[in-house]
Amino acid sequence: MDFGLAFSFAFKDPDWLKKIALAGLVSLIPIIGQIFIIGWGLEVTRRVIRHEPELLPDLDFGENLSKGFQAFVISLVYSIPIILFSLIINISTALAANQQNGDTAAVVIAAISVCCGGLMLIYGIALGFWIPAAFGNFVDKGQLSAGFNFNDILALIKAAPVAYLIVLLGSLVAGFVGSLGTIACVVGVIITYAYSMAVISHFYGQAYNQAKGY
Repeated sequence: MDFGLAFSFAFKDPDWLKKIALAGLVSLIPIIGQIFIIGWGLEVTRRVIRHEPELLPDLDFGENLSKGFQAFVISLVYSIPIILFSLIINISTALAANQQNGDTAAVVIAAISVCCGGLMLIYGIALGFWIPAAFGNFVDKGQLSAGFNFNDILALIKAAPVAYLIVLLGSLVAGFVGSLGTIACVVGVIITYAYSMAVISHFYGQAYNQAKGY
């Protein structure tokens, strides 16, 4: 894993500013833009896996949107437990607020909320490993079903756990860089958000290649 390369590869493309700016502009479209930018980023992942010389893709709206939608479905399915835990916590909090004299019931409700919060944290960390591996398998195989092949995904993580830990850490750093764009308002968001997605997607490709021995 080359941590620095994920942050620097984009600038090796002579048209990096145009490509990132266009992708960033499209990402501003509500909902569709968010799905598009995931697909655009995963094209970076595919190119890294294929060892293509030009890693930063041009905008291909239809293809990027299609790939992004499939990736969204993958992440949504795996996020269902998070949604359920959040729902339980919200319901528990509402019930606790309505408890006036039931001290025992309030304690039980609070315990349930804390327990679900802990499970949600653990599962969220696990997703930090699982989703990048699922996306890599999906991009490499080119099939939505590959994103749900538990055996393949688990094998990837077991083959390169440190690599996927680096993906998790690198994604946190890239996410922080992406958030810096809000300081410069719209112009900054356009550049930093798309750039951070490219960085994260490069990490996905690197980890997949290391796990597969490519």
